Amino acid sequence: MSAGFLRPLQVPGPSRVHDLAPHVKVLATLLFVVAVVCTPRQAVWAFGVHAALLVAVGRLGRVPLRALLPRLAIELPFVAFALALPFVARGPRVEVLGVALSVDGLWSAWNVVAKGLIGLAAGLLLVATTPVPDLLRGVERLGVPPAFTAIAGSMLRYLEVVSGEMRRLQVARVSRAHDPRWIWQARAVAATAGTLFVRTYERGERVHLAMVSRGWDGRLPAWRPEPRTGAAGWAAALAVPAAAATATAAALAGWGP
Repeated sequence: MSAGFLRPLQVPGPSRVHDLAPHVKVLATLLFVVAVVCTPRQAVWAFGVHAALLVAVGRLGRVPLRALLPRLAIELPFVAFALALPFVARGPRVEVLGVALSVDGLWSAWNVVAKGLIGLAAGLLLVATTPVPDLLRGVERLGVPPAFTAIAGSMLRYLEVVSGEMRRLQVARVSRAHDPRWIWQARAVAATAGTLFVRTYERGERVHLAMVSRGWDGRLPAWRPEPRTGAAGWAAALAVPAAAATATAAALAGWGP
């Protein structure tokens, strides 16, 4: 059970990061992101420490940089928003290349971009080294109710079904010499959306009946034996958020360069 559109995000192992239990990696990632979020924006050196930790994890997980950089493009809308902050924020201003920019806006833009990119990179490393079914079972091991993980798993699988149905509807529409692209052709787009809703709803009912007839009890089946992580594995995994938390605490205390 794996969402097809998420497979390109996964980098095959083996590696020391791949071999860790999924709930260990999920917990370590959450703690790392919390440490990044709590970092004061003026502590530029602390963000450098966080980025260096991610680079080290990527090297251990054998995740190539070219596999992460295209995925970071999802951050571009937030970067665009952050770039506008120095122009609209109030307070003291500083001249940069002949343009007066808000000092507080510059720090706010840096805060959004740095924390967003580091947090996104941490999530991408987690997905790259952990299959989706393992992620769902990992969060379930951490106490998330099975109903939520079952819904998330069904949603991820069903999104691929919906996208496939949408492609088939588009092919059928184009084969009939009808390819609406303009606002005055919204009626055809609305009709397609209605058809897509009906088809996916009916297919959802059939999928649910098929699952129930095969003994579905509301829990995700184990698709492979879950890897075990001993004390050494826990220590190695939690060393990353511990180092990030140490840098954050030092920054909050006013230490560092």
